[in-house]
Amino acid sequence: MNHSDDTRPVAAVGARASALLRRPKLWAVPTVLTGLLALLLSLLYMGGIVDPNGRLRDLPVGIVNADTGKPLPGRRQNVGTQVTEAVTGGDKSGKVQWRPLTQAQAQDQLSSAKIYGALVIPADFTDSVAALTTGNATVRPTITVLTNPGMGSIGSSLADRISTAAARQSSKAIGQGLTASPATAQADPTTRLLLADPVQIVNRVGHPVGEHSGLGLSAFYYTLLLVLIGFLGANLINTGVDTALGYADSELGPWHTRRPTVPISRTQTLLLKVVMTAVITVLTTTLVMVATISILGMDAAHIPLLWIYSYCAGLAVGLGVQAINAAFGGIGQLVSMFVFIALGLPSSGATVPLQAVPGFYRFLSLFEPMRQLSDGVRAILFFDARADAGLTRAWTMIAVGTVLALVVGFAMTRFYERRGLERMTPQPAEAAGGADDLAR
Repeated sequence: MNHSDDTRPVAAVGARASALLRRPKLWAVPTVLTGLLALLLSLLYMGGIVDPNGRLRDLPVGIVNADTGKPLPGRRQNVGTQVTEAVTGGDKSGKVQWRPLTQAQAQDQLSSAKIYGALVIPADFTDSVAALTTGNATVRPTITVLTNPGMGSIGSSLADRISTAAARQSSKAIGQGLTASPATAQADPTTRLLLADPVQIVNRVGHPVGEHSGLGLSAFYYTLLLVLIGFLGANLINTGVDTALGYADSELGPWHTRRPTVPISRTQTLLLKVVMTAVITVLTTTLVMVATISILGMDAAHIPLLWIYSYCAGLAVGLGVQAINAAFGGIGQLVSMFVFIALGLPSSGATVPLQAVPGFYRFLSLFEPMRQLSDGVRAILFFDARADAGLTRAWTMIAVGTVLALVVGFAMTRFYERRGLERMTPQPAEAAGGADDLAR
């Protein structure tokens, strides 16, 4: 082949930025794509968090009626039962799914990530209310509101606010009955003020997390780390392998090189990237745990299990990215960014509860990787690695995701090969011709 001056880089021809900027073709693709990206990311991210109160539906909160007192005169039920029925039957908004539970059941569901909080009516509740009308009261009636910070600070806060509001409303309802009673008709103003709102509301943590748990958010950020490391690591491996095999250019500052092209099939290339992803994920998983636990002091239990889980989670993400890159080529990084991050963050349920996001995100949460992974991390970090706290589902979805990535990735490479769609490297003359078209 005759290498004439026509094959020199376009820069030597003397193209100027001022001239190229007047070409609509140069602007079209990046302008449209970045505009769509900005619009979609804004709608996706902000759409999941702007109105959690308005979107709230069926937030699971327990209610425990442990009251064993006898009904007050003229009443068929004790005060605890009256309060329970008023709370569960009086809420017509659909925002809360009140679950009548025993104390043991409530503690179990708090400890297995089944409820965001609980409202507890104690055994002596009726007796303490009755004592207020006799002058023999020694303590105020008490209702306890339990929170579950391991479910995330926003979800726990929503449950706390809703339960506290229900308790205050119940207190006022009890107060109306007490102040209307003949037994309190002659009470002094101070006593009547106490009787108008007689119940003391105590807020405490029902299932505590450690001091170094980010107020319950460390599980989310740790999951985000696993997804980002899996995503970025797989893309770095993808680019590094393509560069080393001569299918992509390497630029470092002013230096530009392209290695000789290695003849290799798409399937063998994907196999190489898969093996490298599996090996390098060992290092990245270890470094993530060293940084978060050993250096930063994040509270974590079940360290060996957490490492194994973190490795499998990061590997599943990495293999998914490699499969998408093999299927979509140059736009694979953008596609995998949407699959693993843009759609995953608002549908994870790790910050804003899924009960407080639009239905679209609840649908995504059925299969989006970040939700599945965050459930498992949360179970290990906050809920004693209980299988029924989301760990079983997380392991299942990791296995499904890994198999799906391998099947789809290798199926697509074999399909391209059967169609004769081999990877090709543009020759210098072809590259220069394309640049000349742009300049014109």
